[in-house]
Amino acid sequence: MFAPLQSNIGKQLIKTYNIDPKKTDSILLFIPEKGIVSKSTAALKIASKLGFPTNILSVFFIVPPFIRNWVYSYIAKNRYKWYGKKEACMIPTPKLKSKFLE
Repeated sequence: MFAPLQSNIGKQLIKTYNIDPKKTDSILLFIPEKGIVSKSTAALKIASKLGFPTNILSVFFIVPPFIRNWVYSYIAKNRYKWYGKKEACMIPTPKLKSKFLE
């Protein structure tokens, strides 16, 4: 499930985990038993739950986090240059909308 940081749930997590949204430039993943993870760890944990072949990316957990996060930040910084940027956001389908908490 997804939730924007601006939503009620997002605001609650920001307060509970003392997150500074101005310093957050990455994906955040909330795991009830473990708390908040970010950057490459969040992306790889999400990928590990997806189907084949995306779940194969979880092999990169063997790479130390400081290296994974550097690669993650490099890709994030250059993604629009490499892949372009859409002028408008897509309208989510009802199926996609059901994956959002708010």
